[in-house]
Amino acid sequence: MGDKKEMKTIIATDCGSTTTKAILVEKVDGEYRLISRGEAPTTVEAPFEDVTKGVLNAINEIEDLSDRSFITGNLLKKERKNDKEGMDIYVSTSSAGGGLQMMVAGVVKSMTGESAQRAALGAGAIVMDVIATNDGRLPHQRIEKIRNLRPDMILLAGGVDGGTTTHIAELAEIISAADPRPRLGIGYKLPLIYAGNSAQKARDIVQETIGEKMALEIIDNIRPTLEQENLGPARHKIHNLFMEHVMQQAPGYKKLMSWTDAPIMPTPGAVGSMIETVANERNIAVVGVDIGGATTDVFSVFESENEKGDIEKVFNRTVSANLGMSYSISNVFAEAGLDHVMRWMPIHMDEKKLRNIVKNKMIRPTTIPETLESLVFEQSIAREALRLAFEHHKSLAVGLKGVQQQRTISDAFEQTESGQSLVDMMELNMIIGSGGVLSHAPRRHQSAYMLIDAFLPEGITTLTVDSIFMMPQLGVLAQVNKEAATQVFERDCLIYLGTCIAPVGRGKAGRPVMEVIVEHPLDKEAFIKRAKEESPHFPVVEDMTGHVIRKMMNYGEMYRIPLDLDETAKVTVKPVKGFDVGNGPGKELTVNVSGGTTGIIFDARGRRPFTIPAGDKERVQKLLEWAAVMEAYDVEALKKYISE
Repeated sequence: MGDKKEMKTIIATDCGSTTTKAILVEKVDGEYRLISRGEAPTTVEAPFEDVTKGVLNAINEIEDLSDRSFITGNLLKKERKNDKEGMDIYVSTSSAGGGLQMMVAGVVKSMTGESAQRAALGAGAIVMDVIATNDGRLPHQRIEKIRNLRPDMILLAGGVDGGTTTHIAELAEIISAADPRPRLGIGYKLPLIYAGNSAQKARDIVQETIGEKMALEIIDNIRPTLEQENLGPARHKIHNLFMEHVMQQAPGYKKLMSWTDAPIMPTPGAVGSMIETVANERNIAVVGVDIGGATTDVFSVFESENEKGDIEKVFNRTVSANLGMSYSISNVFAEAGLDHVMRWMPIHMDEKKLRNIVKNKMIRPTTIPETLESLVFEQSIAREALRLAFEHHKSLAVGLKGVQQQRTISDAFEQTESGQSLVDMMELNMIIGSGGVLSHAPRRHQSAYMLIDAFLPEGITTLTVDSIFMMPQLGVLAQVNKEAATQVFERDCLIYLGTCIAPVGRGKAGRPVMEVIVEHPLDKEAFIKRAKEESPHFPVVEDMTGHVIRKMMNYGEMYRIPLDLDETAKVTVKPVKGFDVGNGPGKELTVNVSGGTTGIIFDARGRRPFTIPAGDKERVQKLLEWAAVMEAYDVEALKKYISE
């Protein structure tokens, strides 16, 4: 559809729960670029109850900013008449009304239940609950839970092809007994996707038990064998039903659907689509995170070996529904614990004052930090929200459970119920951060610092942030014009913070970890000149001779070398015995590294475990030292808080 005509002018919107965001993308001199963006309050609730009003208001702002015309009355001009009027294509995403909320059911919680969960999460849904025959609840408790949740859709899975049907029948009867009512709209049947045992007997049981009460869709089994997971058909069906059923019930969405030139996608699904596109286009491993007010979404694409022995890229998404920076900030504080939040604080702060800041943020979610003290505290909480969400992600982004794996004797001591995590930090090439606390940090250096502390990247990792959070719009655009989406993502969306180089190993404070040798594009004289223009001090010049920077780093140190985005430096890392930077323990590595707003960051603080000095005085001293290296905060201003 989209490939048949030239796409010069593109409008994309994201209808969020509070704000509708619109972007104008155009082809300029053979390249797609972001021209303008607009925002307006979302209008899905009373008194408007028509999502298209918010869409038109956001696009109207683009009209004012770009001196263009895209609206006639209450309709979009779908035909581009000239360079000033109309558009070639319009696409949209949506999380208005709480987004797509699903419940999944599987026979075994840690096997088919988890596969169903991955399918739903990958499609951009919020998983409200996982029902399983072994979830420890009694039948009436499960029935009551389903009734109370009122999901938009249910995904039922379980049993390998040709296996037993007993448990499928049990789950179908529980769902039938619950007779769940849809959250949006009345008088229509709630969609239920059956993606379990494909034997005709199993399908007949589900049809007979549920078919009359719900809008039943039968698709391929998501777990046809223990060794195989087939999530694609389920994700595709979820997207289609989201459009056909859920969106149809939301106020004004029928009209919005008539405007769009591609299916409306759930916002998280579109973000995931963009991250998948980047990973595939560049053939890299990627971790993306979107930290919001109420939830934190984590996305990843890593390579894994399939049942045939072939290497393929595997996409995973998780939602940490209780980890956010405003509405659920108290949950972060409670789950992480005071000590874990405080370990990132380079200043002393009264516990009562801390708790007051947390409660005020929860009841006034749109406020931003007004003092350096409150900023440091908010970013300390953000580190913990990101860390906890990533731990949650790693626990779900795993190989298949129930699969026999060859293990060494040493591995036998590490066997868990879960499959092995697909997240391999040494293989990770890029981290993409988004969300207010990362995208709108007062200094880009702070964003890089938070990402390093929260994710603890290993080896060589590129750090980036989404500048204005337009990944949802670009994700849905990628479905119809991949070229436009990737070009805008690269040139107008992604901000390169720099490259983090971190060896893995255990050491003792003050002992050598690695020698770094950097061939910088600037010589010492030019380097000092730039330093004076950009920053009050760069200790790095002390280690510089001509173009070459040499530095022996000790355990617990950070070191930063400024390097612009359009510059490349040749970096050689010589780790000591027991430390690995990606080439094996004690083996040196030479790579060409690109820069960014923070340049190259060498992190010799160790991994597995990562530790911060326990003593209050030592901890504050170290945090001030790292903050100075990263130029994250005004260190002299921080010291004033310490002396008070």
